[in-house]
Amino acid sequence: MKSIVAKNLNGKEFLGHPAGLYVLFLTEMWERFSYYGMRALLVLYMTNYLLVDPARAADVLGYSTLNSMLTSVFGEMTVQQMSSQIYGLYTGLVYFTPFFGGMLADKLFGQYKTVYLGGILMAIGHFLMASEQAFLLALFFLILGNGCFKPNISTQVGNLYKEGDERRDSAFTIFYMGINLGAFFSPLVCGTLGQKVGWHWGFGAAGVGMLLGLVIYWLGSDLIPHGQVVKKQESEEKRPLTKTEWNAVYTLIFLCVLNIVFWAIYEQQGNTLQLWADQKTDWVFLGWEVPSSWFQSFNPLMIFLFAPVLNMIWSWQASKNKEPNSIAKMGIGCLLCGGAYILMILAAMAVPGEQKGSVMWLVGTVFVFTMGELYLSPIGLSLVTKVAPKPILSTMMGVWLMSSFFGNYATGYLGTFYDKMPKDSFFMMLFGLGIATGIIFFMVRKPVERTIGKHV
Repeated sequence: MKSIVAKNLNGKEFLGHPAGLYVLFLTEMWERFSYYGMRALLVLYMTNYLLVDPARAADVLGYSTLNSMLTSVFGEMTVQQMSSQIYGLYTGLVYFTPFFGGMLADKLFGQYKTVYLGGILMAIGHFLMASEQAFLLALFFLILGNGCFKPNISTQVGNLYKEGDERRDSAFTIFYMGINLGAFFSPLVCGTLGQKVGWHWGFGAAGVGMLLGLVIYWLGSDLIPHGQVVKKQESEEKRPLTKTEWNAVYTLIFLCVLNIVFWAIYEQQGNTLQLWADQKTDWVFLGWEVPSSWFQSFNPLMIFLFAPVLNMIWSWQASKNKEPNSIAKMGIGCLLCGGAYILMILAAMAVPGEQKGSVMWLVGTVFVFTMGELYLSPIGLSLVTKVAPKPILSTMMGVWLMSSFFGNYATGYLGTFYDKMPKDSFFMMLFGLGIATGIIFFMVRKPVERTIGKHV
């Protein structure tokens, strides 16, 4: 077995990529199954069950303190607004802790062991969701676990390829397809169990998914270049960064700031758009009411369908020397994500009051979202692995993911306006934020290219 593993790590491929890519693909697929399965239910669980009854909410450990802290800053809030704040804090902190998880891997445990630690913590968190009283404690375990898991498995994908390997962008797109395959099935399984059988059945299914991911990671561990990468980092981590490397760091931090706005409007899919799906969309098909949480399967399904198509388009553009570079792709992604809200503005005008409208409004919006995400998210991950200085690679991956912390918290904050503003005005605000950020990407494109390279 060891000799076969050595060949895999030294160049043996499967479908044009190192075999370890597919181990990481399946591990991440099940981890994302667990994360998105829980996320599909989170806002609905709070707005329809946990926080609706004040006595039930008061029984949640730590809720009274959290409620007092938030109301002291934002004033009295409705159940929807409080749920939006908690959603934003949770999804935000999920992307804050990867900065420290990256440092933990770089300085102490290495990427391989830190991924294991993160998976175990997340499994504990999912199973704690079975207890209403432990709701906030469960979120805490999930936040810590994701911080250990997320930056290090993404970095391991980059470590499968030598510097300058042109397959790296396509590898991250394949990896991204694994993420979204798990995210597609999770609302169908966890969402259906949660809404039709019982909330805790849905959360429990998410925990089982996380355990499956850990088993796959263990079975394929010899195909992942974990030991030698850590040793290489240990030999380099004491040297100071060069001026060029520091410029790359500053540039990545600037791009992270722009990334914040993208995630602030994109992640409304799990927050206000999920509420639109639940309250303003007709889900009855052939006499059966489909769980509204299935809405969150639209995006991963479309990513899985269209990521290969977009890869082929980029390959064709590359053959003509016309493929947009990473900065241009990210700008296009922001323009698309903001532009998607045009459809929701029209939906708000077409479905007033207590009426329910067609699911096609959401299908069209999510399709444009999906194109925007494919232009930005996997490209951003790939860019970090290409540009970040090697001694702090995992740390910089954590910095990139930390931008999603601010973006996801902003999702929760922006979501509090959903009850305060006319729905068309609310979606117009999100449209403006996305378009403005896309324009900024193109305005700074040339100076950024001079710093990190025109063809990155």
